[in-house]
Amino acid sequence: MNGLTDNYTLTNGVKIPCVGFGTWQMPDDQVGVDAVLNAFEVGYRHVDTAQVYGNERSVGLAVKASGLAREDLFITSKLANNVRGFQETKAAFEATMQRLDLDYLDLFLIHWPNPTSFRDRWKEANAETWRAFEDLYRAGRIRAIGISNFHERHIRPLMETAEIAPMVNQIRLCPGDTQDEVVNFSRSMNMLLQAYSPLGAGKIFSIPEMQALAEKYGKSIAQIAIRWSLQRGYLPLPKSITPERIKENADVFDFVLEAADVQFIADLKGSAGYSPDPDTIPF
Repeated sequence: MNGLTDNYTLTNGVKIPCVGFGTWQMPDDQVGVDAVLNAFEVGYRHVDTAQVYGNERSVGLAVKASGLAREDLFITSKLANNVRGFQETKAAFEATMQRLDLDYLDLFLIHWPNPTSFRDRWKEANAETWRAFEDLYRAGRIRAIGISNFHERHIRPLMETAEIAPMVNQIRLCPGDTQDEVVNFSRSMNMLLQAYSPLGAGKIFSIPEMQALAEKYGKSIAQIAIRWSLQRGYLPLPKSITPERIKENADVFDFVLEAADVQFIADLKGSAGYSPDPDTIPF
């Protein structure tokens, strides 16, 4: 990958820019709008939001204010945990489209496989929801559909009734948290792995080994982590509202990590924490 506009290609041929701008915890106000506009200015064309983030409106306003052609942008959102079912999912999707003020969505994901509201019937609930995703996809409302935080034990039941396989699995992937079993199974199903919290929700900045690598390559710790994510074949989704950081996080295409360092970073087990168990999350 040589730049922000380089793409991965999903199983249906849709191209997705290789780095996305994450918006978790980004406010739904002018600060949020400006952050997305800053991301567009430095070259991002891929923005990742979610219903539960509460900032879809700001993302949509930034898209409009940017003046960029809609077809040059890739916008992702995710279905909230309190929504499951065919009609309920369709209604929630329409609400997302109203907040974003867009005619179509590039990628829509089921955010978590086993939310508390549906813990006693999550398999059936996901199947009903996925049927709505397939319907919206076939209607051209969504260009690609996928999942987030799903493990093999969640994907296999989904595939028992799915007619269209998920094209993406978005999971927590960062130095020391590589979720190899989930990654390997998802790849066996031809899914692209998107890496949320690629900076370990900030924990990587206190890892001495990451500081040493930053000094070795003359780059920041964040740049090392994002570059590592790309060299592992993930699609990282770094988040910041600070203009300097937004620019820095995009500047990861003029160096290459040695293979030994890529493995070394992967082996920093637990140094930036681990992803939560999707079957015990309290939401």
